[in-house]
Amino acid sequence: MSGSGGAEAAAGRPQVVPVNMYEAEQAIVLVAPLPGVMADDITVVIEGRTATIAAEMRTKAVKDYVLHEWHYGPYERSVDLPDGFGGPAEASFANGQLALRIERGEGGDRRQIRVARKP
Repeated sequence: MSGSGGAEAAAGRPQVVPVNMYEAEQAIVLVAPLPGVMADDITVVIEGRTATIAAEMRTKAVKDYVLHEWHYGPYERSVDLPDGFGGPAEASFANGQLALRIERGEGGDRRQIRVARKP
């Protein structure tokens, strides 16, 4: 019996990532769960007032699942940032969570943010 059904097809489409966003001192912080990927698999791009998070699937886990309800990526999410948060940004990844911190400042050109792996 295989419960994977459309799971293999679904695994190829990016999953929408839930995010938490909060304001910290002089910055906005986004936190997103990205289970099963490594920091090197994650791409973070800020363009204007939009932050986009994407992560590739590490490996396809081909198994004869009885029940298969979630996948290890790929992931993708774009979030509109509040006005005034377009300054310097940094991203870190630890314990399956991406944290993106964007300081106050003017937004501008498209830029990719390097994701640092936290021990």
